[in-house]
Amino acid sequence: MSQKGVRARSPQEPSQPAYARTPAEFTEALRALRIRSGLTYRQLEDKAGAHGDPLPASTIASTLGRTSLPRERFVEAFTRACGLGEEEVGQWLAARHRIATQVSAPTGDEAGDAGGTPVPATDAPARARAPRWRRTAALLGAACIVAAGTLGLDSRLEESAPDALPTMPVTGLRMLAVGSWARIHPARTPELCLTEGRDRTSRYRTAVATQRPCEEAGLPQVYLEPVGKNTVQIQWHHPKYGIGCLTVLSKGPARNLLEPRDDCADDNRAQQFRIESFGPRATARFLIRPAVTGQCLSLRDQDTEEGAEIVQGRCSGAADQDFLIELIRPPLTVAAPKTPGTN
Repeated sequence: MSQKGVRARSPQEPSQPAYARTPAEFTEALRALRIRSGLTYRQLEDKAGAHGDPLPASTIASTLGRTSLPRERFVEAFTRACGLGEEEVGQWLAARHRIATQVSAPTGDEAGDAGGTPVPATDAPARARAPRWRRTAALLGAACIVAAGTLGLDSRLEESAPDALPTMPVTGLRMLAVGSWARIHPARTPELCLTEGRDRTSRYRTAVATQRPCEEAGLPQVYLEPVGKNTVQIQWHHPKYGIGCLTVLSKGPARNLLEPRDDCADDNRAQQFRIESFGPRATARFLIRPAVTGQCLSLRDQDTEEGAEIVQGRCSGAADQDFLIELIRPPLTVAAPKTPGTN
């Protein structure tokens, strides 16, 4: 690209580490850097490997999904893989050191997370009901608490909006381009959330998406990461199993159900969902359409009961295909002592 095609950066862009004040803001800046790089998790893994830095795609996804401060060696390997030179890498490391020494919140180093060179994971004994999510040693000891409230855009992003990342990657949602924490409610049962449950027919025994009370303990937190205009990846950040990306199942006993898979990939269309808003702006509702089929998510058999499965099917205009999306503040991650036997 010629020099004329390079846009001058705003000094307050969210990918500038000098303006991060907290661990959560620093991680948000890393997510913005990844989006600016245009690289997928797998491509970043390859580029890090070319520099001699072991950085699995799963480690990148899980680290960028947290609000704690990543480990120093992760920051160094990740920023270098994003294409930054040594001087810029040093700026990121200096910003991390500043936050680590000024903020008493748990960091990746203190919590023993896998934010740098991966900590070997120890799989739990096989269980018929165990979801197929990554089981890193650190996340086995993590607990998540949701801080309720509607998400407000950081004033620094609004001030630099013309030069910064777009603030509306999804029409009708004031979502950050780096993604937002959210709750997804079936419109007919707004007191319930799209979250982890089980296939009530018992034909499929691992976790699938259902509607259940939003406040139940031990449920995953939802993170929407844009992968294109009006298209997102729906990530579940589970306090026990780590990160899983909702994936449309196309065959077998779970055909048309949604399962969290730990092999998150930006280019997997079965993990991409198009969000389409409709209705009056004050009462905006959304259709959620799997990119792989173009169909619509709905409640199985139009059921309103707790535990009803979320399925894909023909877009019919029925009320059970309407969803509400509530953007929320980031959940607070509280580090717990390491699980005995982990490093």
